Amino acid sequence: MRRFRGESLHKVDSKGRVSIPAQFRRVLEEGDPDFKADVNPSCVLVHNLKGKKCLEGYSISSINEVDDLVAFLPRYSREREILERMLNAQSSYAQIDDNGRLVLSSRLRKLIDVESEAIFIGMGDKFQIWEPAAYRIDMEEIEREFDAYEESKNPFNLLQHSRAVVD
Repeated sequence: MRRFRGESLHKVDSKGRVSIPAQFRRVLEEGDPDFKADVNPSCVLVHNLKGKKCLEGYSISSINEVDDLVAFLPRYSREREILERMLNAQSSYAQIDDNGRLVLSSRLRKLIDVESEAIFIGMGDKFQIWEPAAYRIDMEEIEREFDAYEESKNPFNLLQHSRAVVD
C-alpha cells in the first residue's frame, strides 16, 4: 500500500475548502474499502493532539489499524479510555469532494490557527495539516532534537531493531 510522503502547501478558501495533494488522495482511495469510481474517498481527522497544533488525517484502513491496537488494551483500563476519547471523540469523518478538496470547519481551522494556507505533511500511514509558520517552528525543533543525538543513538539506528521484531 502507498504511504503519505512529502510536504505540500495549499490555499484555504473562506469556506475552509483546501485541495488535498494528489498523491495523498491516491493513498486515501487505496485505504478506503468503500471507494469506487463514483464515490469519493473518506478519511478521519483527529484533532486536539497533545502538544501539537495540527490535525492528523488517516485513511479508513489506517484508523482501523489504530482502533485495533487500542482494542488490545484491557477493556476498562484508564489508558484505553483516554485513547478512545482522544481518537474517537476528538475526531471526525471527512469526505473528499469531487474537486479533490477537504472542507475544514471553522472550528478545526481555529484549533490549528489556519486561515489562508495549510501545509500537508506526509507521515507514512497518516498525514498532518498545519498552519505553515507553526509547522516550520515544529520542524526546527525536530531538527534540533535530531542534531542533538549522538551518532550511536541516532533514531535511524532504531530501524535495525524494529526489523528484528518484524522478522
